Amino acid sequence: MQLVIFGPPDFPAYARLRFIPDPTRPGQAEGDVNIAEDHPSDMQQTKRALNYLRRFTATPEDCYFCIWEGYSNSYIPLSVLEGPTVNIRGRTPYPDRRYFLIHGSLSDLGSWDETLGTSAQPPAFAWPADHSWCLARDVDPHWAGIGAEQAAIETLLNAADLDVVPARPTQPQPTYY
Repeated sequence: MQLVIFGPPDFPAYARLRFIPDPTRPGQAEGDVNIAEDHPSDMQQTKRALNYLRRFTATPEDCYFCIWEGYSNSYIPLSVLEGPTVNIRGRTPYPDRRYFLIHGSLSDLGSWDETLGTSAQPPAFAWPADHSWCLARDVDPHWAGIGAEQAAIETLLNAADLDVVPARPTQPQPTYY
């Protein structure tokens, strides 16, 4: 389902932020990928990408984040647990998902490690109030989908500290199994 892995379908351009490289052979498992010890975490890479995307919104201090309720290794404060939720009806292979909705600034993401624990997962969704872009990260793929204007996607594609590739949400994407 495009919404869960790429966000809304109406952006001019899309890309994938790869947390680890794409598989090189059919049936390859994520555990088969050799990653350097100093490889940045998914959260570190997400923060970097959002820092680039900050330039492409007029509302960086007015953003929304969704945290998937199934993250078992993150501490979620009671204020978030009792706050608003977002439900997305799924289709195979993506089941229904429920998320906790957080409103804040892009800079708030910098303190998630302290707030949600050292193994905090990146948000399942992040988008500014002006809807100029959306980052979507489901629990299954090894990447996050990003929809935005072409200039924002080009900036991400050219970022030396990110592994970003162009994507077409309507086409099959590489997966590990």
